[in-house]
Amino acid sequence: MELEASRSRTCKGSLMATVRFVFTLDYVAEILEEDVDLLQAIIRNDDNLTYGDIVTVVTGEDQTTSALTDDGIEELRQMLADARKSAAKWQELLEYVVDDEAIVARVKTYSPR
Repeated sequence: MELEASRSRTCKGSLMATVRFVFTLDYVAEILEEDVDLLQAIIRNDDNLTYGDIVTVVTGEDQTTSALTDDGIEELRQMLADARKSAAKWQELLEYVVDDEAIVARVKTYSPR
């Protein structure tokens, strides 16, 4: 209740957590034990995760890499867990997000966890 009153006096908008750390997609793939190309395919469409959970990091002139917030990692983890509940859901996810047949062939046999 106090939070709501405080917000209306000072922010006049929504509250947003401060992002202090982001994790590169390579590291997220390691953490989640997932194929990095699969993760890249999922986040390529930024509508797949909540706005602000995917961060583009500039690594040099005309060079970038993708990174995720803690919330983005958790959302991605949940998305993959939901998809792995059945072979049909897993196939549906692959058809929806992956347009590279080599990636599909590599990850399509991942068993439900």
